[in-house]
Amino acid sequence: MIYLAAFLALAADATPVSAAPPAAAQLQPIVTTRSGLRIETLAPGAGPRPKKEDAVRVRYEVRLADGTLIDAPAEPSGLRVAGVIDGLTEALLLMNKGGRYRIWIPAKLAYGKQGNADGSVPPDADLVFTVELLAIGRVARAPASR
Repeated sequence: MIYLAAFLALAADATPVSAAPPAAAQLQPIVTTRSGLRIETLAPGAGPRPKKEDAVRVRYEVRLADGTLIDAPAEPSGLRVAGVIDGLTEALLLMNKGGRYRIWIPAKLAYGKQGNADGSVPPDADLVFTVELLAIGRVARAPASR
């Protein structure tokens, strides 16, 4: 009888088999591209993906690998997909509109051995972006000169 009471006490504290897995288990896997870029989907988007010739509107923050905040504009930013560092261009081409992503960009796809012009990104620095892709549009083309 003592054993039965002990078993019932343990069973009462046990997690049911049908319980949902912990939130961490529901995260999307991190995808690594051939170039070494790593992308984690934080919230999947349902919209289209941008093309290299597109402009996008994003909300983002960028940090050094050690967590130092480099940039986090208060308002969404407009960017040309082909006009940013190589790693961010590659990542944007893999994102769906409406999605939110964490991107690890190796130095060779960021600012490389020289760092950036204002010195906020040192030489050979890996970067970590968190990006939400809000909108995709076409870049206006200048009229052909005659």
